[in-house]
Parts: sequence; C-alpha cells; structure tokens
Amino acid sequence: MLRRINKKGVNLTPNFGVSLFNKRGFTLIELLIAIAILAIFAVGIYSTLVSIYKVVRLAKIKTLETAILSEELEVARNLPYNQIGLQNAFDVPGILLPTKYLTRHNLYFKIVNTVRFIDDPFDGTITSTPRDYSPADYKLVEMEIYCLSTNQTTPLILSTIVGPNIKEDDSNLGALFIEVVDSLGRPVPQANVHIEVFNSSSYKDDVTDNNGHLYIINVPTGTFLYDITVTKDGFTTDATASSTVTNPTPVKPFATVLENKVADLSFSIDYFSNLQIKTLNSVCSNIGNASLRVYGKKLLGLPELLRFDVTSNTNGSGELNFNNIEWDEYYFAPTGTSYYLGGSIPMLSLNLNAGETQVLTLILRPHTNYPLLVSVKDNITGMPISDATVKLFSTTTGYSNTYQTGLGYGRQTDWSGGSGQETMDDETKYFSDDNRVDVSEAGKIKLKQIGGDYYEDGCLMSSIFDVGETVTFRNIFSEPYSQPVEVGTGSIRMQIATSDTSTPSSWDFWGPDATESTWYSFEETAVNSAHNDQRYLRYKICLATASTTFTPEVDDVFFTYTNDCVPPGQVFFGSLSVGEYFLEISKDGYQMVTTSVEIPTTSHEVVNLLSL
Repeated sequence: MLRRINKKGVNLTPNFGVSLFNKRGFTLIELLIAIAILAIFAVGIYSTLVSIYKVVRLAKIKTLETAILSEELEVARNLPYNQIGLQNAFDVPGILLPTKYLTRHNLYFKIVNTVRFIDDPFDGTITSTPRDYSPADYKLVEMEIYCLSTNQTTPLILSTIVGPNIKEDDSNLGALFIEVVDSLGRPVPQANVHIEVFNSSSYKDDVTDNNGHLYIINVPTGTFLYDITVTKDGFTTDATASSTVTNPTPVKPFATVLENKVADLSFSIDYFSNLQIKTLNSVCSNIGNASLRVYGKKLLGLPELLRFDVTSNTNGSGELNFNNIEWDEYYFAPTGTSYYLGGSIPMLSLNLNAGETQVLTLILRPHTNYPLLVSVKDNITGMPISDATVKLFSTTTGYSNTYQTGLGYGRQTDWSGGSGQETMDDETKYFSDDNRVDVSEAGKIKLKQIGGDYYEDGCLMSSIFDVGETVTFRNIFSEPYSQPVEVGTGSIRMQIATSDTSTPSSWDFWGPDATESTWYSFEETAVNSAHNDQRYLRYKICLATASTTFTPEVDDVFFTYTNDCVPPGQVFFGSLSVGEYFLEISKDGYQMVTTSVEIPTTSHEVVNLLSL
C-alpha cells in the first residue's frame, strides 16, 4: 500500500481500515441481559392485559346474567298468581322449573329457582296472638344464576315479591318450621333441606337462613307425610326415617302437619369426624385381625336400634379406621373367643367431637375365664385417676389381688397465689401473665377490669408441670364449657409447650396442628402427636371478649396423658371364678369406695371417687 506524505512529513493516506475495525459490537452476555429485561417487561405487560381481559369478561358475564335474571323475573311477574311456584312443589306449586339451563352468546348458564310464601307480621303470623289463619300473604321469587362455562361458584342472585290481587281466605293448611344446629347447639346457616312427600312426586329443596331456620307455610296437612333430609358439604347428614320392619319406631319419624298448626322439627349436623383404632397387647406388640364391635350412643329407632353399630376386623398391623363418621359417644368390645378388653387409651367410653380425629388404643388380653376391668375416675371431672389402689378379693374363694391404676392427668384449679413460679410446686401459682387477667378470686381466671370495662383480651402462662417420665399427651381441657353469650365465640383459647428437659433453650407454644398459629378450644382438645415422648409441659391460656362489659371465666385447666401401653386409671384382673367379689379403691385426697361385683355378670366396673 502506497502512502502519501507531504513536505512536512505528515501521512496523508486515508485510514479507512483502522476506523472500520475500531467500532465495537455487543457481546453475547450483553445480548442475553437485554433479552431478559425485555422479556420481563413483556411478561408483565402480557399478565396485565390478561388480567384486564378477565375483569372485562367477568363484568360482561355479570351484565349478561343480570339481563337473563331480569327477563326470567319479568316472566314470573306476568304469570297468574296461582301459577307462580315450582313444578312438583308441595308448598308453592306452579309452572316454574326448579332448575333451568340455557345458552346465551355461546355461554352455558344454570338458573336455580326458589319460591316461598311469606308470612308478613303486619296482619299477624301463624304463631302470633291473635293467629293469622291465612299466613300466605305473598310470594318471594328468588333466582340464582351460574355460568357453567367459567365454573362460577358464587351465583348472582335476584329476587322479587309478588302479591295476590284477591282477598285472603282462611287456610286449612299448616306450616313446617325447621331448625338446624351443630353439635354444640349453634345454628347452621345455608344447610340444604330436601323434603319429599310420602308416596308422591312432590318435593322441595331449600336452605336455612343465617339463624339456621327454614320456615315453610301453606303446607298440606297429613300424618307422617314429609320425609326431610338435611345436608351440607363437609357435614354429616340428619334425616327423618320411615317405619319399617327393622325400625318400627323411628326416633325421628316422617313429619306430621296439622291444620293451622306449626310442626317444629330440629336437626343436628356438624363436621365429619375420624376414628383411628389400634389394637395392642400388654407389651405393646400389634394385634392384627382382631374382631371388634364399635357402636355409638345415638339411636335410630326405639328401644335400642343404634345409628352406628359395626363389627369389623383390624388389619394385619392392628389398625382399624373409620373416616367421615358422626360425632357421638362410642363404645368398643372384642367379639369372638380370642380376646378380652384389658384397657384403653383414652378411657372408655370415647366422646368423639365433631371435626376431630381421635386415636384410640385398645389393650387386648388373651381370652380367659371371667375377667374384670376396673376403671377409676374422678367423680367431678370424669378424668382417670392415676396411682389409685384397687384391691379385689373374695370371701368365699380366698382370692385377693391389688393393683395400681396407670397414669392420669395434670390439673390446676387456682391461680390466686400469683405469678413468678417456674416449676409447679405451689398449685395456686403460675409463671407469668400480661397484666390483663384477674386471678385475685380463688379458683378463677377472669379478664382484668379497668375504669368499669374489661380488657378485650389477656393471657396467662403456667408453671412447668413434671409428669415424672416421658408420656404421650392426649387432651387438654378448660372449664366451664359454657360462657356468657356476650363474650362471643373463641373466648377461651390454649396452647401448650412440651420438652424432655425442664430447662430447654425455649418453650415453643403450639396449637392442635403443632404451629403457633392455632389454638386448642372447647371443640379442639386432642393434643398433637408432636408432643409425644415428652416429660415437661406448660400451658398458655388466653381469654377474650367481644363485649367489654362481660368477661369469660376459667376455673379448671387439666390435661390427660399416658404411656404407650398402660391404660390411664385402669386395672385388669384375669382368670376369676364365678361368684361375688369385693372391690376396695383408695387414693390420697379421695374418699375410699367399697363395692361388690358379681362374676361373670360384670366384666367392666367403673368406679367414681369423690375428692375430700
């Protein structure tokens, strides 16, 4: 390449090549970062557009649903009054379909119709004095619509009231007033009520109101005419029953409605419960394929037809599970000639609360001639008593044997000694509180009062309970169960902390799911298995009120516990002879009890001790 140089020696040759090669491009990493940033913005914009689209689409669907229901209600308003009702309904018969399906703009919809008579208090009601003998004053037409194309779960609801254009006449009909409550007597709102007329195609589907009530008026009269079933998702079922050969006298027969009378019926439903049964021998080995009869206390028919009565075998690992069963008081007995009941953890009978999963361990003993199981309980609390001395003897055969009952429970009934106690040496003291509780009255915890009003909440932490050895904690309770209505629900809550040492690095208080976010209550008492194999326990109890003019009260806190194979408060005597025996049961702090039992008539004797 030739270079041009002037007289002063300056290079005049254009440097095109150098300028081209000195321009820098983007590296691969820079390109990837730029693409990632653009992608983030693009995804954000796309997500925003999708959300806007969904909101707009749902708004259009709501508008369409409103238009559809407006049309349907307008059709109902223009019907003759005696035709405004549901097909096959016994109380408000008419021509409207209970459920209707239709398509609009390529969307599928379901409409659920409800028609009720309304008893207006303006002219009296069927239960007032003086009584309104024509309580069907007007009709309420209510329509719910669901968009099936979008899996809509919460319906749009529109309603209208339609009145007659004729004068009221006295009715020769009656009324059905239905109340639905849970296991604690609290109302169950939005419970599904299905009513069928015996030997007829007429029926009615409706739901209870927020107070658990359903009022149906202008009901045709009849004796044992109405079959009623009450359900709710996740709940048990309660229903009337017909008289049959196997159940000639049902506890809750078909409903009877009399002229100008109200038939009041009450139904009880609640969350499903689960029961897990384990069968072990006296040295904690599993007993498989054991035949057991499991039965409840509730009756389906008189005199002794039980609602739950099942005989089944445990599996090879000694387990038998009953899922989605009703809350009840349950009893258990081995069947056949292989085993006798040698005890249980917890003590029988078993009160299974609604929504609860209970684990029951049955200690089975080999079948012998004439055994006797003795259960010793506190007469007031019903809790098993540990370390009670049980002596069984016979004056005719010379038999005599003495055993100690197994483990039992820890309890505190007084806090008036004040705070500052680390370990439970003085049963009237505790560890600490938040200065919002009042323990000045012996035997009571209340919220502290200031300026005439109570604090809204307050908590107390107990001293450390030492149960002597590692155990399995079962339940924790507080009493009294009944609290003033004004304090609201959840007025008493508890958590527990356990440890295998009295000086852990920290005491972690947990509720029934073994986290700090849940609390034990009157309904939730079973202690989580995370506390198994621990020796030391302390509880935290919190009181709360919805009204500062009322306070909840606590006069007893107690917990139950046991070893894996030692039934609490129970002893077993085997291989007895026929005849009369005497029992002597003693325990420090209790009155001694002496009673007699007849063998083999008695195989399980429950003894209640009264404290001194």
